[in-house]
Amino acid sequence: MTASPKRRMSAEDRREAVLRVAVSEFARTGLQGTSTEKIAAGAEISHPYLFRLFGTKKELFLACAERCFTNLTRLFTEAAAEAPEGERLAAMGQAYVGLLADREMLQLQLQTYAACEDPEVRAAASHGYAELWALVARLSAASEEEVRGFFATGMLLNMAAAMDLPQIAGDPGWALAHLREEAGA
Repeated sequence: MTASPKRRMSAEDRREAVLRVAVSEFARTGLQGTSTEKIAAGAEISHPYLFRLFGTKKELFLACAERCFTNLTRLFTEAAAEAPEGERLAAMGQAYVGLLADREMLQLQLQTYAACEDPEVRAAASHGYAELWALVARLSAASEEEVRGFFATGMLLNMAAAMDLPQIAGDPGWALAHLREEAGA
């Protein structure tokens, strides 16, 4: 028996493989700390080919950030579509809480915001965040104050999840309890 020849990956397949690896790497080490050599090796392509696909390391990072915003858009849209009117904001919030278990997407969000000293990253992050804000406002028909609370709570949950803190919803004493636990009191 002869082995069947391995199917040659298309540029789009390779691009997708690079993005999967890059999301993971950028989530852990950010724009400046991530090795493009490691991404290329993980995607099983040559380092020069990585740059043929994406041009620059920053372009690759921006593509990963865009993927994160696209995933959030899809998540919120699906959650709102499945919820009755008047419960859509809560449904989007619950869907987001479920996403927090995906540490890569969470950490990539945080790395994107942390890299905003770069004007191009800041512009992409601001645009993506503004689009999410408008989407949530439109889908939920919530007031400006409710939408602001939704995003503030989301950021608080991001930070708590990133630090692996205990559940904090509804428990204002979580911080003191955590500090007491660390101190052995």
